[in-house]
Formats: sequence, structure tokens, C-alpha cells
Amino acid sequence: MTLDRLLDDFYKKNQIPEDGGIYQDTFNIKIVGLNLKLPNPRFRKEVIHIHDIQHILNQCDTSWKGEGYIAGWEISTGLWKYFPISLSSLWAMGHSFWLYPKAVFQGFKKGLNDIGIIDLKITKSEFMKMEFDQLVELARKEKRKEMGVFKWIKFIFWILLSQIIFLLPFLSPIILILLIFI
Repeated sequence: MTLDRLLDDFYKKNQIPEDGGIYQDTFNIKIVGLNLKLPNPRFRKEVIHIHDIQHILNQCDTSWKGEGYIAGWEISTGLWKYFPISLSSLWAMGHSFWLYPKAVFQGFKKGLNDIGIIDLKITKSEFMKMEFDQLVELARKEKRKEMGVFKWIKFIFWILLSQIIFLLPFLSPIILILLIFI
């Protein structure tokens, strides 16, 4: 089946607006029971199809468990090189690690053996015509990697960085108060 049809099915199944919501000025995100409406910046609109294709490739839904898996996978495959979208992935990794640490780790581990969708440098129109099996082949690295010591250090580094990014909005007022009174 082609990715355009799989994406349409994915959007319907997960109640996501047509084309991933790229024509909307805002998007909704549910955090700690709150449904937040956030701005939908241009950089997000340009790559949301890639993020959604990653959900399809890894057979993940849009729950925080699925988002955690995808965030771990994205960071492991090198999405961190693409600023500012990398901040979204790191934030999601930091948030999801509190809820589903195993999913984040499993996504990271799988990502060691995959090529990031964004790194394939394929246009959106080319993706939409592509068959799913073709994507699976393109995204698979030839040489398999295991979680050795270096990969564990790398995982811990990214988890720590993701926690800083996730917790910074909460810690900033505390840090400011400490700086004022110390």
C-alpha cells in the first residue's frame, strides 16, 4: 500500500486533521490531562508528514507511549541535527520518559539500526507515491548495532538532555528565585 493511503488511514484512526493539520494555525496536545492549543509553526508544518510516516513505519499510535517510542527513535536516528524540530523530539522524549521509559528505550534501541526518515532526503510527493515495503527497505541500516557501553552512554546523555529541555519551563522560576535571593 502507498504511504499516502496509509497516512490517510493513520489520520482518520487517530482523529488527526487532514494532511496532519498543516493547514491549521494551531495544534492540540494533551499533557497531564490538559488539552493545550499551541501554535503550529512553519517548521513543524514542513516535517509533520515525516513524523507521521515514522509512526506508520514503527507501528505506533499517537498515545504518549507511541510518542515516546517515536521520540527515542528520532533521537537515535539523528533527528537532533535538525533544529528547531529536534527540540520537539527532545521535549517529547523527556516527557515520555516519565510515563513510558521502556517505550522510549525501545524506540532508541530500534533507531540504532534504522536510517531516519528525514535523512532519506525524499520529497513529500515522492513519499506519497512510495510503497510501504520500499520505505522499510530504505530505512533499514545494513550493519546491525547492539547496545554496547558507548550506546548506553549515548542514551543516558540524550535522556539527561531531554530532561533539561522538558523540565526547564518548570525549573526556570525556581532558578530565578534562587539567583535573586542568593
